[in-house]
Amino acid sequence: MRAGAGRQRQYDRLMAPSEIRTVAILSTGEMGAAVGRRLRLQGLRVVTSLQGRSARTGERALDAGIEDVGPLADAVRVADLVLSILPPGQALALARAVGRDAAALYADCNAISPETAVQVGEAVGHRYVDVGIIGAPRAPRLYGSGPHAPELARLPLDVRVLDGPVGQASALKMCYASLTKGLIALLTESLVTAEAAGLREALELELADSQPGLLVAAQQGVPGMLPKAYRWVAEMEEIAATFAARGLTPRMLEGAADVYRFVESAGLSGEQRTLDQVVAALQGSLAASTRPE
Repeated sequence: MRAGAGRQRQYDRLMAPSEIRTVAILSTGEMGAAVGRRLRLQGLRVVTSLQGRSARTGERALDAGIEDVGPLADAVRVADLVLSILPPGQALALARAVGRDAAALYADCNAISPETAVQVGEAVGHRYVDVGIIGAPRAPRLYGSGPHAPELARLPLDVRVLDGPVGQASALKMCYASLTKGLIALLTESLVTAEAAGLREALELELADSQPGLLVAAQQGVPGMLPKAYRWVAEMEEIAATFAARGLTPRMLEGAADVYRFVESAGLSGEQRTLDQVVAALQGSLAASTRPE
């Protein structure tokens, strides 16, 4: 994005933190729309760019009271703060599209590795915050790191500033998501295997006796994962890269990415609401894919 005639004004804003009055949410998925709604209800102007976005994304923005200002460049230009809340595989591309001339504080809130977070910072320039979001859309917690993280704490949200450089917030998110979403992948694979072996009922009875928490996690998490699996593929890959960069094996999380890739390829509809229905449908899809022609 080119600086244009307002280059001096943008330079001044880059050098001195400004009050946050307008926030650009990119984009208004489930989490982005929820964050935007909370900010708008606290009196901030919240904008977005819906160019190239789906009708469902547009509906979420409208429902949350978020203003569509047209092209991406216009959304960034009017904002004091940009919150990037996207599937992790799109984070770096958006940062490069925004570029280094933006005057706004840029906060990457995506599930990316610390190494990717550094690349995002290099793409957008000086005023950048590495953010990891933990929690459901109804009550998210934003962990921020980097020298400009205290600026983000001005928002009327639950913002927690971590000591340390850019990458700390992303590392925390990666470690946390490896336990939550990684567990759902493992539960999915275990239950589908038990279904294929004709042992799922026996497995679930044993879980009810000895590991009731895992059974509840499966009953809630596996059906709820279906519409998100396509986004979690890249997230598992980012976690794997995070572990590998620190000398640990990436293979467990690469396997979790494979599980979510399989779930996405199964193309299940929203009709599979219960654990029984989801596991049976996934096992059927697996059997069909391995059946000789």
